[in-house]
Amino acid sequence: MANRRGNLYKIDMSKLLDQKVSCLMTLKEDHWLWHRKCGHTSLELLSKVQKYSLVRGFPNMSFKDNLLCESCVKGKQVKSSFKSKDEVSTQRPLELIHLDLLDPLELGLLVAKRYGLVIVDDYSRWTWVKFLNHKDESFKVFCKCLKQVQNEKDISIVAIRSDHGREFENENFRVFCENNGINHNFSTPRTRQQNGVVERKNRSLQEMARTMLNANSTPKHFWTEAINTGCYLC
Repeated sequence: MANRRGNLYKIDMSKLLDQKVSCLMTLKEDHWLWHRKCGHTSLELLSKVQKYSLVRGFPNMSFKDNLLCESCVKGKQVKSSFKSKDEVSTQRPLELIHLDLLDPLELGLLVAKRYGLVIVDDYSRWTWVKFLNHKDESFKVFCKCLKQVQNEKDISIVAIRSDHGREFENENFRVFCENNGINHNFSTPRTRQQNGVVERKNRSLQEMARTMLNANSTPKHFWTEAINTGCYLC
């Protein structure tokens, strides 16, 4: 005999066991019900609890790990998802330029140029990669590339977008953009999706370079040539 409250029975088992414990039982054993009773813990953890008999009175039932709880998705996410854009927001080439640094591999001491400045045009997705000895050379290399491209296309750059790295957010870039009427946009810290055009290009170049080097058993100090080849192909 036990008292029923809704769909839940509370049974006093103190007469059957040495210690006074209470066992919670339901009319219908369901994995979602136990998932909610345990504070929306993961089904993988519940499966381990049942497998190793860690909780007395836990039902003998299977818990599938690939099921999805809608409440857990909304309550446990750390940030809202970013939807990809289906159309280009710019109207002409060089209206918006994306900047980012290409992080080097573990190349040892044989390679002098360990960094790469990735420059992507938002409208055409045309990409330039300029290799650097140090991060401090980013401003000098960018200015040289900027003048060359503007002279070739006879079009001025309107805006550039980058993260808050020290190689981009400094006095040289600020003064240069003010003197040339360029709007320097920064992505929100720890939000790479806002600079996703060049971030994705950066990752694609690194993946292509690593794949080509591994496929041909080429030493890693040829990574600049591999990055150039990947930039030409994509």
